[in-house]
Amino acid sequence: MTTSNLIDQIKWSADGLVPAVVQDAVSKEVLMLAYMNQESLKLSLDSGETWFWSRSRGELWNKGATSGNTQKIVSLRYDCDGDTLLVQVVPNGPACHTGAYTCFYRDADGELPEDKRPAADRFATLSALEETIAKRDAERPEGSYTTYLFEKGLDKILKKIGEETAEVIIGGKNEDRQEIRSEAADLIFHLMVLLRQQRIPFDEVLAELEFRHRKPTKKN
Repeated sequence: MTTSNLIDQIKWSADGLVPAVVQDAVSKEVLMLAYMNQESLKLSLDSGETWFWSRSRGELWNKGATSGNTQKIVSLRYDCDGDTLLVQVVPNGPACHTGAYTCFYRDADGELPEDKRPAADRFATLSALEETIAKRDAERPEGSYTTYLFEKGLDKILKKIGEETAEVIIGGKNEDRQEIRSEAADLIFHLMVLLRQQRIPFDEVLAELEFRHRKPTKKN
């Protein structure tokens, strides 16, 4: 679709604007809500970076032009009514002028504490865990539970995976959210210990999931 055709599909407001929801293409967090007019939409599509119309200043603005916190556009969609845009981006820094990753860092009860705010990489904990497990495997510090698992060997690791799997099942049958969360965390930890013991990088598991997600489904 050409830029002019896209512009024709949008239901512009009386002020010639359309709301644009900006979403992190990786974490899927909603980063901000801004407005585009026809010129800023065209600039966004032509440059590959987000441009908006500032209602307060009455001018175009290129996100990150002064702060450096630019947003590289991955995709741009419009909704079924043609009156809202969804812009998926790769952000180069915080989206909010306060320095927060997302403008939506408050809920109905007020400002969220730092440890409850959305993170740019919601899978960072898994990366850190994989690194810690690898370090324990290499250094084998005394008193570490992970060291204990590695030194006991494959059978012990598999036994723990079986136990934690059963605990997840029990939590599911009990419909106990806290129990499911806790036991699922234990299961993921022991699975990652097994991956390390077998020398399988977690990235290979993610690649397998990606392959399955993109693999064409068979039609009956």
